[in-house]
Order: sequence, then structure tokens, then C-alpha cells
Amino acid sequence: MSAVLDHHDAHDHDHHHAPAGWRRWVFATNHKDIGTLYLLFSFTMLMVGGVLALGIRAELFQPGLQLVNPELFNQLTTMHGIIMVFGAIMPAFVGFANWMLPLQIGASDMAFARMNNFSFWLMIPAAVIIVLSFFMPGGAPAAGWTLYAPLTLQMGPSMDAAIFAMHILGASSIMGSINIIVTILNMRAPGMTLMKMPMFAWTWLITAYLLIAVMPVLAGAITMTLTDRHFGTSFFNPAGGGDPVMYQHIFWFFGHPEVYIMILPAFGIVSHVVSTFSRKKLFGYASMVYATGSIAILSFVVWAHHMFTTGMPVTGQLFFMYSTMLIAVPTGVKIFNWIATMWKGSMTFETPMMWAVGFIFVFTMGGFTGLILSMAPIDINFQDTYYVVAHFHYVLVAGSLFAMFAGVYYWLPKWTGVMYSETRGKIHFWWSMISFNITFFPMHFLGLAGMPRRYADYPMQFADFNMIASVGAFFFGFAQVYFFLFVVVPAMRGKGEKAPQKPWEGAVGLEWEVPSPAPHHTFENPPKLDATATRVVG
Repeated sequence: MSAVLDHHDAHDHDHHHAPAGWRRWVFATNHKDIGTLYLLFSFTMLMVGGVLALGIRAELFQPGLQLVNPELFNQLTTMHGIIMVFGAIMPAFVGFANWMLPLQIGASDMAFARMNNFSFWLMIPAAVIIVLSFFMPGGAPAAGWTLYAPLTLQMGPSMDAAIFAMHILGASSIMGSINIIVTILNMRAPGMTLMKMPMFAWTWLITAYLLIAVMPVLAGAITMTLTDRHFGTSFFNPAGGGDPVMYQHIFWFFGHPEVYIMILPAFGIVSHVVSTFSRKKLFGYASMVYATGSIAILSFVVWAHHMFTTGMPVTGQLFFMYSTMLIAVPTGVKIFNWIATMWKGSMTFETPMMWAVGFIFVFTMGGFTGLILSMAPIDINFQDTYYVVAHFHYVLVAGSLFAMFAGVYYWLPKWTGVMYSETRGKIHFWWSMISFNITFFPMHFLGLAGMPRRYADYPMQFADFNMIASVGAFFFGFAQVYFFLFVVVPAMRGKGEKAPQKPWEGAVGLEWEVPSPAPHHTFENPPKLDATATRVVG
């Protein structure tokens, strides 16, 4: 009875009418609550993965073995990669999808609310298993985040734990993707055709299809590893007639689309931010949609560019080289469209726009180094050096992470109902941007000079650049702690001036048609849209 009274009281007095206390979060079926949980979880994992990265950089500060032995060093590199990819970047974008997609397309919630709750809570035991693997006999997996055989066949019991955790995370991803696809295809407000959808919805729709296509491939590869370890099969064990290179083919057939899973939603966020702060419609909307689709399709035919040094025939090298270079075309379309959107726009540089412009600049640099690595004769020299480390951190940190920061600053007033401090946002931006480049730019030179990655020690000639990179890494890590303590926490506690319904002058879209903070339930009746499908009429 009291629960009923509480509910009615809340309904009368509180525009949120949300369940209170721990039950609100444990049994959450509201897309906004689940989005918040995903974002907080992913930031926690970003911090855990970041601590491991600082362990790596502390060891590499000087030549010689300083703090950790080579076995622990390899565990740190492996777990850093797994945690950042599966625990930080992917869940963060799912959090953005949960929060924003129903608001952007005028839906009352996600299609499968209870499955949404389940797909989030699956991640917690998986994360716990991954972190606790450090305390298992023999320590955490140390085979690199790609989990290549034959190393995986020689690891201790933590390898089985990691495989189990990745199966759980894969199930969570697939459920989340099904939910997103059904929500976007079936629950758009009347009048919002596919080609009137916000760009973020398009990028996530395509990403969700990619996830459903490739997560089972990863599941297959790690299950074959498991049966090799315990059930006498020899998929990847040459002693029984298997082939370790087959594992690489299967893994990268998952791994390359996975890279685009981690960047396509970022393209969607940046498209919104650039359009808003240029006070212009996104230039070439249709070409952006087709470019996103093209990238997704091409991502399935380029996987073996990770394998130019495995003894591939020249014909194969040529095919994968040309198909990889082809991906530069739709990616270039996106970059040019963002620049064309800004061209002659009435631009202002609030924090979200600074992150978006920073993203375009640094992501483009990462794209160019990728183009260099796509050429087989060059790649054979750079394979497994720090040049590759620099390249993918420019794409995934300066790409995915910077775009996420743009999205957080852009939508935070809508989430919390308060405006963050613009000064603090800009401090966070410049601090991150400068320290990021100090960390990862020298790695290009280390790679060009031939320093291999995943080595705990190195000769004297690599000392200076490694020292610079290590100092930059610590500064970059502390910048993210600053962001949480001085931007996120005050906003969550409601400290700051009240945010208007539409805090950004040029913002367009249904999410700006609801109050700030967004009420617990929105669009209980589908909104009636104007001709552009971006405003509610009546």
C-alpha cells in the first residue's frame, strides 16, 4: 500500500515520478537511468584501464627494468587493451545510445526495457572477473588484447576466466544492439522517415548491425581457443595439425569491424555538435549516411591488413592494401562535410565545439598514419612497432574518447539540468589535447626507429621519446580525474546555473523540445513533428 501511496505522491509532487533509492538503479528499466549507469560504468573502467596504462608508462620511463617484471608488464598491456575496448569505449557509446536515441526519435523508451536492464547488469560480473584475473594463479592473461594463439594455449586459468568474461560482454553487446535496431526502426515518431533521422541515430543503427554480425565471430574464436586448451582440439595448435594464423584471420574478421563499431557513433556525435555551433544544417546529410554505410560494408573486406607479415601471397597483400586505402574515401567524405558545415557558419567555440574541432584535427592525423600502414611494403617495416600504437591511439583516444567528451559537454545540461563551468570545460580540453599529443606523437618516431611494442625494456637510443611519452601519459590521466571531480560531480549534484530547455542557440532536434533536466518519462504520446522532423508542433 505504501508503495502505491509513494507512487501517487511522486506523481503529484515530482515531475520525475521515478522510483527512489537503490531500487531505481538495480531494477532500472528507464532508458535514461540505464544510460546513466552505462556512462558511469564505462568511466570507472576508463579509470581502471588508465591505471594499467600508467603502470606500462611508468615501467617505460627509463631503460632497464624499473617497477614490474616482463610477465606483469605483458599482463598490464593485455588487460589495458581488453578493458579499454570492451569496458570503456563500447559501453560508453551504448550509454549515449540509451540516453539520447529515444529522445532524438520521439520514442517513449527503448523497445525492450527489461532486456535493456539485463544487458547492462551482465557487464558488472564480466568486469569483476576481468579485474580479478590479476589475482589468479599465474596472474592475468598476457597474450596481448588480441589473444593470439599459441600464447593463449599456454596461459594459466585466468585465460579461461577472460574468455568467459568476453562471452558475457558479447551477449550484452548483442542484446543492446537488437534493442537499438528495434527501437530505431519501429519506434520513431510519426513523420520521422529514415532520411530525416538525426545523424547519431543513423550511425548507431549501422553500428548495431555491425555488432550483431561480428560478436559471434569473436565468440567462435575464443571458444575454439577454449576447446584447444581443455578438450584436445587443435584448431590453433601446430602440434596437432592446427594453425595459429587461422586464429588471426578469425579474430581480425571481428577486429576490424570492431574498430568502426568504436568510431561510427563518434561520427554521429561530432556531426550534431559541429552543426549546432556552426548554426548551419549538416552539409551533405545524405552523403554522410551513405558514407557511414560504405565504411561499415568495407570494414568486412579489409581484415588481413593486420596480417601483411604472416606470409600472405602478394595477390592477397595487394587486395587488402587497395581495399584498405578505399576506406579513406568515405572517411574523407565525412571530414570534408564537417569542414563544409563550418565553412561560413556563424561559429562559436563553446566546450563541445572545441572537442569536436579537436577531434576532427587529431582523428585526421590518425587517419593519415592508417593510410601509411595500409601499404604492405611500408607496413612490413612498421608492423608491431610503436608506430602502430601511435596510430590506433590517435584513432581511438583522439577519435572515440574526444568525441565522447564532445557529447558529454553537449548533452550534460539536458541530462542534469545545470550548466557546467565553461572555464573548467576548456581547461579539461586544453589539458587533454596537449598531454595527449605529448604522449602519443613521440611514439611515431619510436616506431620509425624500430622500437617494438609490448617490450618491457629497450636500448638507450629510445630513452628520450619514451620519457616524454610517459610524462605526457600521467598528465593525460590526471586531466580525466579533473574532468570527473570538477565537471561531472558538480553537475550530478545539481551545482551550477540552471540550464534552459535549449542551452545551445543553434541546436536542432527533438531532445531540445523537452525540459532540462529531461523528465523521467518523455514522449508518452508520440510527438507531432514539423516538416523537418526536428521540432514538435502544437
